[in-house]
Amino acid sequence: MSSRTVIRGGLVITASDEIHADVLIEDGRIAALATSGTPAAEAWTAERTLDATGKYVIPGGVDAHTHMELPFGGTSASDTFETGTRAAAWGGTTTIIDFAVQSVGHALREGLDAWMAKADAQCAIDYGFHMIVSDVNQETLKEMDLLVEEGVTSFKQFMAYPGVFYSDDGQILRAMQRSAENGGLIMMHAENGIAIDVLVEQALARGETDPRYHGEVRKALLEAEATHRAIRLAQVAGAPLYVVHVSATEAVAELARARDEGLNVFGETCPQYLFLSTDNLAEPDFEGAKYVCSTPLRPKEHQAQLWKGLRTNDLQVVSTDHCPFCFTGQKELGRGDFSKIPNGLPGVENRMDLLHQAVVDGHISRRRWIEIACATPARMFGLYPKKGTIAPGADADVVIYDPGAEQVMSAETHHMNVDYSAYEGKRTTGRVETVLSRGELVITEREFTGRAGHGVYTPRSTCQYLS
Repeated sequence: MSSRTVIRGGLVITASDEIHADVLIEDGRIAALATSGTPAAEAWTAERTLDATGKYVIPGGVDAHTHMELPFGGTSASDTFETGTRAAAWGGTTTIIDFAVQSVGHALREGLDAWMAKADAQCAIDYGFHMIVSDVNQETLKEMDLLVEEGVTSFKQFMAYPGVFYSDDGQILRAMQRSAENGGLIMMHAENGIAIDVLVEQALARGETDPRYHGEVRKALLEAEATHRAIRLAQVAGAPLYVVHVSATEAVAELARARDEGLNVFGETCPQYLFLSTDNLAEPDFEGAKYVCSTPLRPKEHQAQLWKGLRTNDLQVVSTDHCPFCFTGQKELGRGDFSKIPNGLPGVENRMDLLHQAVVDGHISRRRWIEIACATPARMFGLYPKKGTIAPGADADVVIYDPGAEQVMSAETHHMNVDYSAYEGKRTTGRVETVLSRGELVITEREFTGRAGHGVYTPRSTCQYLS
């Protein structure tokens, strides 16, 4: 049974074009585009017609950095694959790439299988996995080759969190050398965790226990130093590098310098660094704990450089690093000791709207919005043109977006499984109205009509930016 849907009258926006066009969807894929009102478009017949007059028609968002059900600091992220992907759909995101975790002493395959099992038949939208490599050895390196062949083509390493995820420079170099051979992309959490641990210990000894000290000990210079070191190790290995959650002016400068040298180095930032700051970490009565994440929020003056980096393409992607912990019972584990506050913020539902607000505010163009939120993450992680665009042959992951609708972000109305919003009370212009995932309605005029298990696991090719 063939199924056809036509979306009529909208402004179709991709990373490269804006065109008033109707979109024909057939059997879960984009079949054709035609200028609205032309005989070609008028001739289309379909079981379902969606009216997008006065609205944008955009590709579903690709969030390349989420952590559903991640164990951390004696607890676990509060969103499951079911609740997290439903919330993502509400926010106009139709693909997530989450992180499977290798535990020290265990095989990569064991970690990947565990995360596959968590997500299986739970997701409302499509999903893929990166692999966190916590234990580099000869067996791990061989497994990296096998995973790339299977469609897990990116590997995350940590210069932070000694004793948990931390890799030393030798382990990082070995993994980078392997990825240079097998086509994988190393993703780096770039903070000098060894030095940070010293500063944490000293701060606590001085009685500096409040959440704001989390930001003070994780210094921007230690992010920049680690970013520089990661870039040079990648250069020695002849490997590409993708630096996750870039938060500081100094780290952006390191990425810009490397790119000016022609290196295959890429940078991601997140909405929290663009819209929040150390002012939030300093909120009284332990409220600052809501904003504890790593890399940490920075003073407001860093935001201008992050926006500039997004405009100049020194930063290419905005992901969320969605890793929610409830304030009650989870963030509170760190009362009296900021180092015990679980690190992470909720945001998978807010990203597309916040970036549209950035369009309204004049930080970026409409096409750049789609580029950094849809097309580039899809290309970076081997999903394009199946994901990230509206073009014949692409999956029919499509959002009808109302650019004029106003909303107030709040825990009262969001769909993430967490008891606070990082953007509580923030007024934004623009809102998701209808979402299709592979041609199926997941959000229909602000009502959830999807289901757990619709989303399928999506293997990926290698990074499409490597020269």
